[in-house]
Amino acid sequence: MTMTVSRDEFRDAMARLGAAVNVVTSAGAAGRGGFTASAVCSVTDDPPTLLVCLNRASSGNALLKANGVLCVNTLAAGQRPISDAFAGVGGLKGESRFGHGAWSTLATGAPVLEEAAVSFDCEIADVVEKGTHSVFFAEVRAIRQGAPGRALIWYGRGYHPVGHDQVVG
Repeated sequence: MTMTVSRDEFRDAMARLGAAVNVVTSAGAAGRGGFTASAVCSVTDDPPTLLVCLNRASSGNALLKANGVLCVNTLAAGQRPISDAFAGVGGLKGESRFGHGAWSTLATGAPVLEEAAVSFDCEIADVVEKGTHSVFFAEVRAIRQGAPGRALIWYGRGYHPVGHDQVVG
């Protein structure tokens, strides 16, 4: 099949698809690390499974594969500095990124961000290689839900708060 959409056209169109801002973390024999991601979504609730897409050239790719676990930490509206740190803004790499935020663990040992909107602690069940990216299928082993409030989304190549400060009954 011939490619009919250019890479730039696709990227411009994807900038109009809003997505939650997540910090995906891992820890284990290969060490502790993490990265900012918007390519995360639900796959199924039986068993509870998420997918995370990550460029194969990213240092986080080998880390996830070696450790076999990950935690998807969905950021609250006020956590942009954490997103920036895990995106490498300011040249932060590896362990130094964890200087932003407070961290604990749940079932797998992957770092869980305190005050995240929600955290999904997962074991990697499968990895599919597609184009430039690896698609990680991650089965949820534990969940921590944060306080209700506004979340952080990425839309139009920028950050935006979304949601309500309180649940409206």
